[in-house]
Amino acid sequence: MMDIATTAAPPLDAPPWTPTEFEAQLRAKGQAYHIHHPFNVRMNAGGCTPDELRCWVANRFYYQVCIPRKDGAILANMPDRAQRRLWVERILDHDGYGDHQGAAAGGIEAWTRLGEAVGIEREELWSLRRVAPGVRFACDAYVNFASRAPWQEAVCSSLTEMFAPQIHKDRLATWPQHYPWIEAEGLQYFRSRIPLASRDVEHGLRVTLIHFTTRAAQERALDILQFKLDVLWSMLDAIEKACHAA
Repeated sequence: MMDIATTAAPPLDAPPWTPTEFEAQLRAKGQAYHIHHPFNVRMNAGGCTPDELRCWVANRFYYQVCIPRKDGAILANMPDRAQRRLWVERILDHDGYGDHQGAAAGGIEAWTRLGEAVGIEREELWSLRRVAPGVRFACDAYVNFASRAPWQEAVCSSLTEMFAPQIHKDRLATWPQHYPWIEAEGLQYFRSRIPLASRDVEHGLRVTLIHFTTRAAQERALDILQFKLDVLWSMLDAIEKACHAA
């Protein structure tokens, strides 16, 4: 499991933040979200070529297929049935449910449609041949962390979802203008994730605010969230390099 860097320990007598203060500290981590990565900024400004967009979609697909694996690992470590009932929805969100048709097909299928919309055939996308080693390493490190960490810490790492709705809204606002060759139906993944991310944040925040109650534990939570932010940032670093090499 990738080690999580820790910040300087607070004084032993440092009082814990109130729940409101702690949540504010967690949300302040948004300044390190990959929405600010130069590649993402350039992509939303219309600066990517079709090949670069295809490179990004193909590499991010590996993250999509890792999400239910990560959530399954967290689920396996949850002893509480009520928590499992809530968390299992995340797996179904991505793998699909019911008849697996239409909206029930899940996020992985929606991302596959995005791939097809930018010109990647389904078999090519699912082969994972285009995935850069750095992307594999970052995603696998996240799955490994989720499988080994206490489930509350793994839940905390998911709080990057706090910042996700804006990144999806940005793509929906800018891509039709800058990349009109992409069929609108291919952007459904971004539309679907906005309400789901908000739902997931509500649960994840509740668990985190209840579990991390001492100042030392709260600082640990911030380090965990930073680790997940680093995973996402490192993925874009690797994708940017792969796009330039292609």
